[in-house]
Amino acid sequence: MGVLCAALFAALTWQVASGGPLRALDERFGRAVVHSPVPSTLAEFFADLGNAAVALPVLALAALYAAWRGRRAAAARWWLPPVAALVTMALVPALVVPVKTWLARPGPPEMAGGAHAGFFPSGHGATAAVAYGAVALLLAAPWAACPGRSYGPAPAAAVGLLDLAVGVGLVRRAYHWPLDVLASWCLAGVLLAACAAVCGRWADRPHREQDGQLATPNSSDAM
Repeated sequence: MGVLCAALFAALTWQVASGGPLRALDERFGRAVVHSPVPSTLAEFFADLGNAAVALPVLALAALYAAWRGRRAAAARWWLPPVAALVTMALVPALVVPVKTWLARPGPPEMAGGAHAGFFPSGHGATAAVAYGAVALLLAAPWAACPGRSYGPAPAAAVGLLDLAVGVGLVRRAYHWPLDVLASWCLAGVLLAACAAVCGRWADRPHREQDGQLATPNSSDAM
């Protein structure tokens, strides 16, 4: 998945940088969304979920909970998943800002204050996708869930719908072009795939005793 996302991100970047046909189609579609009947107040609400002031506290709380749960289970590397999630989040501006600066893509002309440069990829879109995706990994990934508890595809589906709503809000409010948002999702896919690979390889699974308390396989006492 990470390789596919990286390849798609590279293709989108090439189209935007070279002014390819996909860029022209993107801008026509973006203008159509801006003038669509999607309520602007609802679009603004979802667009705001991509703000760091909203997404980062949510991720921080999830990381604290994951750390508490792992330590309570006496996992040898209980700290790894929350640290990996926070490092993944920190990589977002480190990767997004240089690309924005390099491409200097103008934003939608309908944006308040007029169009200016530096819109590809969407920082808000990447922030939302990575933050809420990391929350899902911390709480419901196979290496995080307790034995006997399976969340199925629900967390991934919920995050996908939330990211879609954020993306529509960003385009509807003329904060970004559609390809800006799509590229941010691709970048988030690369980062989350790397985070999941690290945690899946080295993180210890929590275990549950019959009395419902978390414990290690060799522990006889509830932690």
